[in-house]
Amino acid sequence: MSESLVPTLPPVLADGEKTRAVAEHIRAVIELLGLDMTDPNLIETPERVAKMYLEMFGGLAEGAEPDIIFFPNDEHYTAMVMEKDIPFYSMCSHHFVPFYGHAHIAYIPRDKIVGLSKMPRILEFYARRPQLQERLTEQVAGFLADKLCPQGVMVVVEARHLCVEMRGVKKPGALTVTSAIRGIFFNRPVREEFLDLLNRQAKPASL
Repeated sequence: MSESLVPTLPPVLADGEKTRAVAEHIRAVIELLGLDMTDPNLIETPERVAKMYLEMFGGLAEGAEPDIIFFPNDEHYTAMVMEKDIPFYSMCSHHFVPFYGHAHIAYIPRDKIVGLSKMPRILEFYARRPQLQERLTEQVAGFLADKLCPQGVMVVVEARHLCVEMRGVKKPGALTVTSAIRGIFFNRPVREEFLDLLNRQAKPASL
C-alpha cells in the first residue's frame, strides 16, 4: 500500500487537551447555528458538552475494557443464570442522540461462572460509545461467549431511540427489541425457558 493510501490516525491527546479540542468544535457548531456565545447560558456550554461526551464515550478510552474475574464452577451448576431489566444509556452513532432501555442477559455455565455485578459492567462498557443497538447486543453476547466459554449465551435488549421519537417519523414510545444467541440457546426449549423467565413477574422479597 502506498504511503498516500495509509489512513492517518488522529493524535493521542491527554484528557485535558481532548476536552479543549472537542470544546472548540462544539463552540464552532453553536456559532454556526447563529447563537450568541455571549449569552450567560452558553458561555460554558462547549466545555460542558465536551466533558459530557468524554464521559458518555468512556468505553472508547484505552484500557476501559472491564477486568472481569471469572470463578470456577465448583458447584457444577448447569442451569440458566439470568440477570434481567439491566438499565443502560447509549448514544446512537447515526445522529448522536441517546437511546436507552433495559438489557436481559443469560448464560448456561460450563466450567466458569461470573459475578452478577459484572454483567451490567460489560453492558455499560459497550454502551458508552457511539452505538447501534444491534451491535451492542452482539458485543455483549460475544464478550461473554469468548471470555466465559459457557454452554450458551442469550442477550435481549429493549430500547427507545430519541432519533425515532424526536425527529423523522416522530413516534414517541416506540420500542426496538434486538437479540443475540450463542450455543445451546439455539435450541428452542432453552430459548423458551429464557422467555418464560423474562416474562415472569418477580415476587416481592420477604424479610
